[in-house]
Amino acid sequence: MGHNLDYNERTGKHAFFSVKQKAWHSLGTIVEDYPTSSEAIGFAGLDFEVEKRPLFTPNALGMDLLQNTDTIYLGNQHEAIKVNDAFATVRADTQQVLGVVGKDYQIVQNRDAFAFFDAIVGGGDGIKYETAGCLGRGERIFITAKLPDYIRIGRNDCIEKYLFLSTTHDGSGSITAAFTPVRIVCQNTLNAAMKNYVNALRIRHTTGASERLKQAHRLMGMSNALAEELEQVFNHWSRVKISDPQLKKLIQLALAPNPETVEALRIGNPDALSSLYLNTVDSVLDYALTSDSQKMDTTKGTLFGAYNAVTGYHQNVKDYGNEERKLKSVLQGSGMRHNQSTFDLCMGFAKNGPQMLN
Repeated sequence: MGHNLDYNERTGKHAFFSVKQKAWHSLGTIVEDYPTSSEAIGFAGLDFEVEKRPLFTPNALGMDLLQNTDTIYLGNQHEAIKVNDAFATVRADTQQVLGVVGKDYQIVQNRDAFAFFDAIVGGGDGIKYETAGCLGRGERIFITAKLPDYIRIGRNDCIEKYLFLSTTHDGSGSITAAFTPVRIVCQNTLNAAMKNYVNALRIRHTTGASERLKQAHRLMGMSNALAEELEQVFNHWSRVKISDPQLKKLIQLALAPNPETVEALRIGNPDALSSLYLNTVDSVLDYALTSDSQKMDTTKGTLFGAYNAVTGYHQNVKDYGNEERKLKSVLQGSGMRHNQSTFDLCMGFAKNGPQMLN
């Protein structure tokens, strides 16, 4: 499985850091103590600037070109035509072009991304930077920061509260900041997108710094409210029993890729189900029944265990090909959709009983 972490030839390190626990193929820097934001930037190899530079295209009439794999040298600067309203984002330390953007695009420097989090709690002891890094040549960066306190299910099962931020330097997407709980016992990323809530903020790169600061405080308020409601919901689910056949049916519905699959399940037509879908259902069910995290009082034979099984499979078992695709799936793609479907099904099961699976 590829890691896609940026490798800095000058320092001989991959652009990633983690506190205590190894991750991302054991690459990057592992530190023992939680760093400050300025220390985290250095550990993660994010201490570089990105510049927005004008774009030029060759004039095909009589130009003398000397070309290699990376650069085109112009024999006469007057023979290059400037591209209006288009700019290249360039990594200043390596001179690598990261993307092409418009005139209104505002670069969010890596230090500004950390400042976004520092602003939430004043940069004090309340927030702890857990991981950070950048992918590709440096075009996408990500940060996870641990918040104080936990979501508590029962007496011994705790879910840590995390904030996640991702931004790009290639013009491909917005700044995304999300509330992401993670189970302590098995490090499952739980997608916390509840019905009637939005668990992520997306901020355009044309947005000014003052507006981003407002969004930071909005995210913190949203995260606190969401954590409190999740704690109540998960504790209730940990007391709702679900049988193994009901668990399998819930997993089947949660992973159904389209209405045709749901209809085939309803009428009992297994020939209409793909082998990929059936194998995935079996893998999730196996995880639900055998994983150590599924044998706790709060998860064994419970509705919370059913929800945790789907989220745990997407975090710990499924092969995404590389870590970047995994990250996108769990936070924004099919992993998120399956987790949300599971959440909705569990809400219905808790309210209306197992008949809602029929």
